[in-house]
Formats: sequence, C-alpha cells, structure tokens
Amino acid sequence: MGIVKISDLMHENLRVASNAMSRSINAQAEHWMKIGMLAELYPHLTHQQLARALVQAELKGGVDITALLDDTLPETKEGAAQ
Repeated sequence: MGIVKISDLMHENLRVASNAMSRSINAQAEHWMKIGMLAELYPHLTHQQLARALVQAELKGGVDITALLDDTLPETKEGAAQ
C-alpha cells in the first residue's frame, strides 16, 4: 500500500462521487482505478461489461491483472454473449 498524490480538484471530485455512491473516498478512487485499468485493457467492452467483469472477478477473489491478461474473464473473450 502507498500514498498516491492527486490534485485538489480530483480529490474534490472523489469526495462528491464517494458521497453520491455511498463509498469512502479511498473506495471510490479504487473503483475508478479498476474501471480505468479494465477500460485500457479491454477498450471494446462497455461500462456495463466492465462492471460485470469486476463483480465476477471479486467473486473469484478480486481483480488480479495477471488473471485479466490471461483472458480468464468470460466477458473479455471474443464472441461472448452480452
């Protein structure tokens, strides 16, 4: 674990979003980082598909980038049903 420095504006954005989503500021930041990581790895997936992949990954123990790169999430395979 470490400290990530962000701008005051981003911290305010996090504060507003975390209140709206009933998450802590840290939990909101982690959520955005996970979504961003998945969006960069799988730009062809929609936000809904990314959110579903996060839930499935959590059920399997959490988001592990090595598992993502091994293409183990069903939604990331080409031709998977939506």
